[in-house]
Amino acid sequence: MAFPVVAIVGRPNVGKSTLFNRIAGERISIVEDTPGVTRDRIYTRAEWLGTEFRMIDTGGIDLGDEPFLTQITQQAEIAIDEADVIVFIVSAPEGVTDADEKVAKILYRADKPVMLAVNKADNPETRESIYDFYSLGFGDPYPVSGVHGLGLGDLLDAVVKKFPEDDGAPKDDSIRFSLIGRPNVGKSSLVNAMLGEDRVIVSNIAGTTRDAVDTKFTADDTKFTMVDTAGIRKKGKVYENTERYSVMRAMRAIDDSDVVLVVLNAEEGIREQDKRVAGYAHEAGRGIIILVNKWDTLKKDNHTLTDFQNLIRLEFQYLSYAPIVFVSAKTGQRLEQLPDLIKKVSANHNKRVQSATLNDVVMDAIALNPTPSDNGKRLRVYYATQVAVAPPTFVVFVNNPKMMHFSYERFLENQIRASFDFEGTPIHLIERARK
Repeated sequence: MAFPVVAIVGRPNVGKSTLFNRIAGERISIVEDTPGVTRDRIYTRAEWLGTEFRMIDTGGIDLGDEPFLTQITQQAEIAIDEADVIVFIVSAPEGVTDADEKVAKILYRADKPVMLAVNKADNPETRESIYDFYSLGFGDPYPVSGVHGLGLGDLLDAVVKKFPEDDGAPKDDSIRFSLIGRPNVGKSSLVNAMLGEDRVIVSNIAGTTRDAVDTKFTADDTKFTMVDTAGIRKKGKVYENTERYSVMRAMRAIDDSDVVLVVLNAEEGIREQDKRVAGYAHEAGRGIIILVNKWDTLKKDNHTLTDFQNLIRLEFQYLSYAPIVFVSAKTGQRLEQLPDLIKKVSANHNKRVQSATLNDVVMDAIALNPTPSDNGKRLRVYYATQVAVAPPTFVVFVNNPKMMHFSYERFLENQIRASFDFEGTPIHLIERARK
């Protein structure tokens, strides 16, 4: 499903990132010690009163050596292109500046709701100054403090009210998948090869994909929707040359997908950006398949494939469940396997296990490897039940959740995986004390 997107925009030093982090709360620091996962903090999930949305900190998009006002302009235009709602941040102590007025003029052109947040309004004196900001022309300003969290409730209430309403269209029953990866790993060529037609511009110049058109097709009576990773057509400047921006685009495509195909370039090997976007797909709980493209270009011996598989498993330790397919967009090698594999991963992603069968597996696992003890007290596992799908999520009821060591949780997960086919999907285990 596509979540509403909120972009935070404003000139430097008004507290955009502070506000971003405050709204994101604990979600922004999820499992940063997972091997190989590097968080990109310009794009994150957030929630307010049960409504989930995505949030962009445009100030975190590095636009290189562009002049000051040019950077502000480009970041504001990115916000206009990407967001459903824009939060325009200004600073109460500094009042209205020329740069604020520059951003305001750009936002006037946006056919998007704009909420004006006056940051650093930490005391009655500074809060009095918010009336000066009516001159920017965005209605009632919202006094807030990113540092102390003051006023954020009123701001977020107003933001959520501006989210697009459900249009009532029939629910899409196709399997939605996307191809993500660094520029020039061959995503567009793979799209064309899979569809058997030139639907996407292919070029050796990194970043030539511009238009976002979700492509629907049917294979073996199964309906698929291929989610474009480039996104909305850019007006004017092209920003895909900035790495962090291209990462953000991939993250948006991941959020719109059921299954994500992480595309690697066999010629170039594994890069840090590959791990960044794959880590986000893992944390987002999506089904994952790893594609190694341009496999036809390598000189191979009897060990080439095994060595590359071992390297992937080493660099992507958290994706041990993801199948690896070595493909070639140029020759079509193994591409015919992908629809069935995507279908299988999607089915596993939505699989439910009966509680009785699940508990038989868990109890057999405990008999094989008894639960750990601490200071004479032993962890007791009473029973387990599945509470969600996409990804499959299990609650394990125990006497003391703090005694569930990470290694024993991993052992239980491996036993569940060995008993049920969860290839291609993460599974989540949650420990709770039995009441």
